[in-house]
Amino acid sequence: MATKPTAKRIWVPGPVIVGAGPSGLAVAACLKEKGIPSLILERANCVASLWQLKTYDRLRLHLPKQFCELILMPFPSDFPTYPTKQQFVGYLNAYAENFDLKPAFNTTVVSARYDSRYGLWFVKTLGLKNEETEYVCQWLIVATGENAEEVVPKFEGVSEFGGPIVHTSSYKSGELFRGKKVLVVGCGNSGMEVCLDLCNYNARPSLVVKDSVHILPQEILGISTFGLSMWLLKRFPMRFVDHILLLVSRFMLGDTARFGIHRPERGPLELKSMTGKTPVLDIGTLAKIKTGHIKVCKAVKQLKHQAVEFIDGRVENFDAIIYATGYRSNVISWLKETSMFSEKDGLPRKPFPNGWKGECGLYSVGFTQRGLLGASLDATRIAEDIEHSWKAKATHFMAFTTCAPPPPPPPQPATFN
Repeated sequence: MATKPTAKRIWVPGPVIVGAGPSGLAVAACLKEKGIPSLILERANCVASLWQLKTYDRLRLHLPKQFCELILMPFPSDFPTYPTKQQFVGYLNAYAENFDLKPAFNTTVVSARYDSRYGLWFVKTLGLKNEETEYVCQWLIVATGENAEEVVPKFEGVSEFGGPIVHTSSYKSGELFRGKKVLVVGCGNSGMEVCLDLCNYNARPSLVVKDSVHILPQEILGISTFGLSMWLLKRFPMRFVDHILLLVSRFMLGDTARFGIHRPERGPLELKSMTGKTPVLDIGTLAKIKTGHIKVCKAVKQLKHQAVEFIDGRVENFDAIIYATGYRSNVISWLKETSMFSEKDGLPRKPFPNGWKGECGLYSVGFTQRGLLGASLDATRIAEDIEHSWKAKATHFMAFTTCAPPPPPPPQPATFN
């Protein structure tokens, strides 16, 4: 009987970063600027795999570029205010090249645990051919972010529907849905934009609005709503700014409740601060709802053959269903440590701005629920924190590796989550 090959063990003198998305690249660049090497582990075959592989063609940044650029490198001056998906991906590739960041691609982290006996992290990975490698390091930076895996609702009758059911991670454009009745489940920015895209391909979309949601104009008098909000927050209390935003939105967009879209009781900024729920920035979808090109539906009760039953008892036929139900963190599935991250949602237990640092050399970047601005802030803090101990500890650990490899960890089960 063939014996299972022993996993290769590699010592990493600097931090190991899990994830080569924008957050992982940003923290690696900040570390490099301070002379600290790092190793980025990425399960996909490219940087920013969510943007490159799991987004629709018409996607643009919903916020102006100045709020979305990574630290240490601005966007090219000739980029539009709202860069396209292709432009943003090009920028991220250029960012990695500029800082000479070379992630280990096709490397999936299956477990990471801290061994207090040695004061080290042991990070086990699988390659394309299921080859095992274990990386040993002093610092572990979790950069897999809030959008690591798709959220897929479990409706009764899914197997009976008979038509295409896809998540937005697989949706590229409305070309495949021309002339079809499509139900879009989820009314966040993605769900709203997918509906608009479907209209452009002469599909007949309906939008499921299960919960209350704030819809704001993307711009107010030619000024970014987000940028205006940030400016006002520096001068006025949050609730006052929310009041202003809602008054302007009511004037520009009308009463969305007339179309089945009810606003939450809390204002958009207060709700974002307390729950992380992002308001929708309208780019034309609401106008299509007003004209009837997009229908608004109640929550789904169950699926039937080529039909959907809603909680209000109405049944309507559909050719396809698109889940615009977002993503979630997957940290808990591989990180064998629960004090820093919540087992409920996989996000840091400490609220922003204190969730970036855990114990024993554990850090997180890109979990602030505040976009790329929050990620850049985390990246700066992490690099500064590691720099404090890098020079003193580097000599010790380099001597450790020249004398002998790290002692083997205690026996672990052969299966991983």
